[in-house]
Amino acid sequence: MSIRVVVAGDHQLVLEAFAETLNGTNGLDVVGLATTFEAVLPAVQRHRPTVLLLGESTMGGKALHAATEVRSHHPTCGVALMVGSATPSVVDRAVAAGALGVVPKTARLPQLITTLVGVAGGCLTVDPGLLRTPAAGETVLSVRETDVLRLTAGGATVKEIAGELYLAAGTVRNLTSAAIKKLGGRNRFDAARIAAECGLL
Repeated sequence: MSIRVVVAGDHQLVLEAFAETLNGTNGLDVVGLATTFEAVLPAVQRHRPTVLLLGESTMGGKALHAATEVRSHHPTCGVALMVGSATPSVVDRAVAAGALGVVPKTARLPQLITTLVGVAGGCLTVDPGLLRTPAAGETVLSVRETDVLRLTAGGATVKEIAGELYLAAGTVRNLTSAAIKKLGGRNRFDAARIAAECGLL
């Protein structure tokens, strides 16, 4: 099964060349392009990609807002951010906005492909050296744990969550257990309540 990708950036010609390079590589299939902030969400809605590859400096500096908007409306679409300089603060902001992958523009093609494949699988794919160490006592949920708790808060069953996020039911249970442990909840609904009260959803 191919990994469907929408690529967003400023320049049509550059995007088309980029799409041509990615198409067919490691099962990647570029299904859409977006050259403005306003075009990103409609492109994701229309093409239903597995991954949105988003240029950080594109769309008038609204890339992080676009990432958050896409994750909110289409939680099954992973977001990878291509940045000018991958520093810990940039990565921190990108992950907070919902991105699962961050790759510098200086990266070679194999690194970009690895990032897209990782994001498609729901994995946080970032250079470990760039990830911020949480402060003592700070609770950090993964993007997938947040997705599961958000759907749980809406009353979804494990089976419904698995279908919505394209995950196995066992994976949903593992993510739920991890989130319950991090938040100290009695069950998944209690964990969802705690996460909502802490502003984590």
